[in-house]
Amino acid sequence: MYNFRTDLAVERRDIYKKNNNLKEVDGVESYEEEINEKLKTYKVKIVNQNGADALGKPIGDYITIDIKKLKLATEEDIQKSAEVLSKELKELIGKHVTSQEDILVVGLGNIYITPDSLGPKVINEIDVTRHILAYMPQYLPENTRPVSAISPGVLGTTGIETLEVIKGIVENIKPKLLIVIDALASKSIERISSTIQLADTGITPGAGVGNTRKDLSMDTLNIPVIAIGIPTVVDAATIASDSLDLFIEKLQQEAKSNEYLNQLVEQDKYEMIKDALLPKDYNFIVTPKEIDDLIENMKDIVARGINMSL
Repeated sequence: MYNFRTDLAVERRDIYKKNNNLKEVDGVESYEEEINEKLKTYKVKIVNQNGADALGKPIGDYITIDIKKLKLATEEDIQKSAEVLSKELKELIGKHVTSQEDILVVGLGNIYITPDSLGPKVINEIDVTRHILAYMPQYLPENTRPVSAISPGVLGTTGIETLEVIKGIVENIKPKLLIVIDALASKSIERISSTIQLADTGITPGAGVGNTRKDLSMDTLNIPVIAIGIPTVVDAATIASDSLDLFIEKLQQEAKSNEYLNQLVEQDKYEMIKDALLPKDYNFIVTPKEIDDLIENMKDIVARGINMSL
C-alpha cells in the first residue's frame, strides 16, 4: 500500500490516480459540487474491497468540504459553512439511526496543544440534552433527541486508551451512534484548518502523525461511528515537497523544455525528502502561525453544524 501521508480520502484518490495514470480508481466513485466561490464539496464513495485496498480506507462514504480563506472568514461565511456541514452530516446520520435515537459526541485531542484542541473545544459548544430529558423533560420539545458529549483527553495525560474510555461510556449509556471530532494530517499546506472530512467508517486517532491508537469503529464499539476530521498539521517533508513543486513550476514557465525538471515532477519527491530529514530528526510536524484563529473559526463551524444536524 502507498505511504499516502494524508488522512483525506480525496487526496488518497488523487495520489493513486496520478501514480497509476487512471481516470478513476476501480471500486471508487467520486463527485464534486461547487457551493459558491468559497465552498466546494468532494464525495468519495469506496464501494468494494478493490477500492478499499487501493486507498487504504474502509468501504464507506467520505465527504470533504473545502473552505477558502477561513482565517479571514466573516460571520456569514462561518454560518454558511456550518449549514453545508449540517446538510451532509444529517444525510450520514439518517443512513444509520432514526431522528430520535441517542447520539454521543466525542471530541478527541489535547486542549492544551492548539493544533490538537479542536475536538475538546467543539464539545464545549454542543447542545447536550440527555440529562434534561432525564430530569426536566417538560422544558424540551416532545421529539428532542438525547445528545451527550465528552472529551476523553489523550493517553499521555490520562494513561487510558481513548477506546477504553469510549467503550466504557458506550456500554453504560448505550447510544445508537457516535460522532467523533479529531484533528487530521494532510499532504497539502492549503488544506490546513480549511477542510472538513466526514466519514461513516470510524477513525484511528493519531494515525496521521505516526502515533496510531486503537480505532473507533463499528468493529470495536458495535455501533456506527461518524468521524469529523479537520487537517491541522503537515510534516516538514510535505512542505519541502510542495515548495519544490512550486519551484519546478516556476522554472518550467521560464524554460518549458527541460528534461531534468520534467523527471522531478514525475517522481515522488516526498519520500526522497523524508529519507533525508528523518536521520536528523528534522521531519517536524508543522502548523501555521494563524492556527489559533483558524481553530476558533473551525470550532464554530463544526459545533454549529453538529447542533443543527441533531
